[in-house]
Amino acid sequence: MGLIKGSVEIGGFTPTQLMSRLEQKGIMMNEYAEQLLMDERFTTAKKKNTVHTVELTVKDLGFPEGATMPLILKQISTIGLTLCPIELGPHLRLAYFNQPEGVKDNPVQKRQAPSGSITVASERISLDDEFPKGFYLRNIEGNLWLRGYVADDLHVWNPNDHFIFMIAEDFT
Repeated sequence: MGLIKGSVEIGGFTPTQLMSRLEQKGIMMNEYAEQLLMDERFTTAKKKNTVHTVELTVKDLGFPEGATMPLILKQISTIGLTLCPIELGPHLRLAYFNQPEGVKDNPVQKRQAPSGSITVASERISLDDEFPKGFYLRNIEGNLWLRGYVADDLHVWNPNDHFIFMIAEDFT
């Protein structure tokens, strides 16, 4: 497996404070990211806590042809990983400044994760298929982005799509 382990401190900031910190650091956000951060169901931990993460591709998880999110979730539970708290996306973006840029010659495909993006696999705050499901990180021409995305359970993630998961022992 091509896993990349890391640690990120989360908590200690309200959603409004997180948004301010992102703006102060020059982090760009799309409308979906702002919608997630401003939603009353987006919650943050009051106390700071360190979580341990793993970055894997869909192919690393055993899906060389791609997979839907329900299949991915079933697989991660068998290898000691779990979904991340929704607040990890903004905290990870604030901590990860040296993200490589995506392939410039690879055009963005509608309804597909962009080249070089990393999706933070997190708990959904809404079951509505049109409401953003979570965040992904991207570096576009030197600008760091925190972007939200929309996908339903039938969406097939590509084998080379990158995800961040949390090591399950941190969640207990």
